[in-house]
Amino acid sequence: MNQVRLVHYSEEHLADLENFILPKEQEQFTTLPADQLIRLTGDQWPVVITADEKAVGFFVLEQSERLNHYTQNESAYLLASLSITKGQQGKGFAKEAMNLLPEWVRQEIPMCDEVVLSVNLKNDAAFRLYLSTGFEDTGRRITGPVGEQRVMSRMIKNERER
Repeated sequence: MNQVRLVHYSEEHLADLENFILPKEQEQFTTLPADQLIRLTGDQWPVVITADEKAVGFFVLEQSERLNHYTQNESAYLLASLSITKGQQGKGFAKEAMNLLPEWVRQEIPMCDEVVLSVNLKNDAAFRLYLSTGFEDTGRRITGPVGEQRVMSRMIKNERER
């Protein structure tokens, strides 16, 4: 399998990210990387999923006011806008990225002890992905742009707790 890594966004990834294509049925559930990059704020960390050094996926980690809708944990980060470009879907890149996430967070954001996200109730594929990579359904529901969303959480243990 290709070498999958999580890396901080840099200009070298821009061309790949601007050429992202999502299947029509997925467009309602996420934001294209190029659109997300335009709207970045200072409390968002863009993360690129690479396979053999080529950008195949993207997501944002943020610690913003939005976090209050998900958790009261001040050490948590919100994962948003996860996507894999259409031509690279079905190859396990999203699953590998989410499996790499805890270690990456420990290295890059050591004060973070929880990653939260929301997934639309109609987005079964994403829900199964997150469950299979250690996220848990918190039972909380919030209203998102296209309907009700499950709030999910993944605790990040530090070295002493593992």
